[in-house]
Amino acid sequence: MDPRKATKSRKTNETEIRVSLNLDGTGEYQIGTGIPFFDHMLAQLARHGHFDLEISAKGDLEIDGHHTVEDVGWVLGQAFREAGGDRRGIVRFAHAYVPLDEALTRVVIDLSGRPYLVYKVEFRATRIGDLQTELIEEFLKAFVQEGRFNLHVENLYGRNQHHIAETIFKATARGLHVATRVEHTQVPSTKGVL
Repeated sequence: MDPRKATKSRKTNETEIRVSLNLDGTGEYQIGTGIPFFDHMLAQLARHGHFDLEISAKGDLEIDGHHTVEDVGWVLGQAFREAGGDRRGIVRFAHAYVPLDEALTRVVIDLSGRPYLVYKVEFRATRIGDLQTELIEEFLKAFVQEGRFNLHVENLYGRNQHHIAETIFKATARGLHVATRVEHTQVPSTKGVL
């Protein structure tokens, strides 16, 4: 099987992003976005998805984190799509439930080639550390759009805002790990393409 790796970058007047992704990694990561809590969440994605992930991002954080977080999602999605190739042999569908103490989140994924995000999460806090909580949805929207997959995220319950955020990223990671696993040789679609 060909290596399922990709490196992508994007430079604008607002951000400069570089992402390297290995879908068949071991969960190693090196991440620096200038937003420590976001780095912590991206580390969860790598470690629990068993992806090797390098992300370096420089953005206009003096304004806020929006451009950086969204653009990391865009570039990560592009790397994810390229690394996945024609998605031949993958499981395609997956779900994951991940708890962290009192919090529980469910994620359901279809690597269909059709981007769509359903996001049912409500945070009581506007920030966790240095990350605006509304930017978690913006990151996922960009990741799904460029990664070309269907993602449903639902926080079932929880009180601690950090725990809720962490279950979102860990459940997404676990779902992607299962959905990208190669189990056969055919494209998992009656259309013959994804």
